[in-house]
Amino acid sequence: MKNFKSLFFTILIIYSQLSFSASKAEIDAEIDEALQKLYEFSPAAKTLSEKAEGILVFPSIVKAGWIIGGSYGEGGLLIKNNINQYYNNISGSLGFQFGIEKRSEIIMFLNKKTLTEFQNSNGWDGGVDGSVAITTFGVGMDLTVENIKDPIVSFVFSPTGLMVNVSLKGTKISEIDTLK
Repeated sequence: MKNFKSLFFTILIIYSQLSFSASKAEIDAEIDEALQKLYEFSPAAKTLSEKAEGILVFPSIVKAGWIIGGSYGEGGLLIKNNINQYYNNISGSLGFQFGIEKRSEIIMFLNKKTLTEFQNSNGWDGGVDGSVAITTFGVGMDLTVENIKDPIVSFVFSPTGLMVNVSLKGTKISEIDTLK
């Protein structure tokens, strides 16, 4: 069991180092791809994005855990379709968990006040610092622009589709000062 844990954490460290080394050009391309996937899946998300003051895109967040878990991803904040700043997304958790997953996360700030609060924060906590609606699909409910009432909307999806019952609690989003 000890050897398995060592191997697991070695793989996690190696994989996380790969994600830490993304360049601006790589992140920019991944942001465009993640947005296109979301818009293909949900035309309502495209309509909502046109009304958003800012869109924070994390094209690849890797989460791994063996009782103690964590996740990491890098992305950027788009304002009027231009990247304004780069950010990282880090979380930790404790409890019954095992495995590795990769997902994309897109957060839309639907009014100027919530966008400004996010930009002025020193490490934004999605579960504490904002009223965030996390979209859920496949439960007999379709996303429409009319049924979104929260000032911040988060779309979480993986290569196999959107995930249900995802929380931003414990997630810290912070500016990245320098990227290659």
